[in-house]
Amino acid sequence: MTENKVIINEKAPTDLVTADFDYFLPEELIAQHPEKERDHSRLMLLDRAAGTIDHKHFYDITDYINPEDVLVINDSKVIPARIYGHVEGREDAALELLLLRQRELDTWECLVKPGKRAKIGMRSVFGDGMLKGEVVDITEEGNRLIKFDYDKEKHENIYNVLNIIGLMPLPPYITEQLGDNSRYQTVYAKDEGSAAAPTAGLHFTTELIEKLRAKGVAIAPVMLHVGLGTFRPVKADRLDEHVMHTEFFSVSKESAEMINSRRAAGGRVICVGTTSCRTLESASDENGIVHAMSADTGIFIYPGYKFKAVDALITNFHLPQSTLIMLISAFYNREKIMEAYKIAVEEKYRFFSFGDAMLIV
Repeated sequence: MTENKVIINEKAPTDLVTADFDYFLPEELIAQHPEKERDHSRLMLLDRAAGTIDHKHFYDITDYINPEDVLVINDSKVIPARIYGHVEGREDAALELLLLRQRELDTWECLVKPGKRAKIGMRSVFGDGMLKGEVVDITEEGNRLIKFDYDKEKHENIYNVLNIIGLMPLPPYITEQLGDNSRYQTVYAKDEGSAAAPTAGLHFTTELIEKLRAKGVAIAPVMLHVGLGTFRPVKADRLDEHVMHTEFFSVSKESAEMINSRRAAGGRVICVGTTSCRTLESASDENGIVHAMSADTGIFIYPGYKFKAVDALITNFHLPQSTLIMLISAFYNREKIMEAYKIAVEEKYRFFSFGDAMLIV
């Protein structure tokens, strides 16, 4: 298994600019809460071969996944990564931290508010002293590396502490409180480490997964710990000037073999979400063979990119000018995707993390 490697794709030549991926979205279409039933979200079906658009519900998805196919899911688990505290010895100096990524044991890259307080050496206190931290470095982007300390006899690891004092890091466009934290978690979430949910997977229920298994569909888990950089709008005018934040991913030997064998036998590789898609495109060679590996990926997929390992994609409706809308435009066609988004607005689909879904076949 390959480790300690950073996957960066060669950037495709393009005349497209960031503004080409903008669209109008009424604020009321930004979903503030999940559907009562996960699989009752709407589903827009885009058939690339036929050039058609159909409107379904997510529970209909079993009709479009064949017994010989393999469904690739990202089983990363969101951690309650938002914590509130204060500078040690100064209870009036409030701090808000968002843990973005583990760098070493108990050392995390964090977003700190207000950042001006977080100089190297600053110590902080959270959860009435349950968790303490010290800024040990500052990244090029201005994020802080913080070394955390807690009672390791009482708490096995930092995740146990965060489960007590932390809050779910909902995106800023969600302004309502989430009543049930499990709704910002996929039903198959397993490996703790994401700062945001792989949202396309939120539509699946355990029953829907079992229905697909019973049909003969293989379920192949991969893991990519989702960082906030994935969701941020691209600020550069030119696509080839944008630099992706890297994210850690892992593909097991069992999943790689399952994906490769199903595809070799004529089945399709259907990725649940852009994170699963980026994982497979990072782990596959030029022949579309997926390899078992653990590495960092900064792969940036936009029109002009040639997909190697993915045949169909389940995804949500993404922010304007984001790398995610660029990825799905590369998978299909920019004009077709922008047309589909216009129709979604007209049909009052729900957008973003808690919104509706799209299946591109």
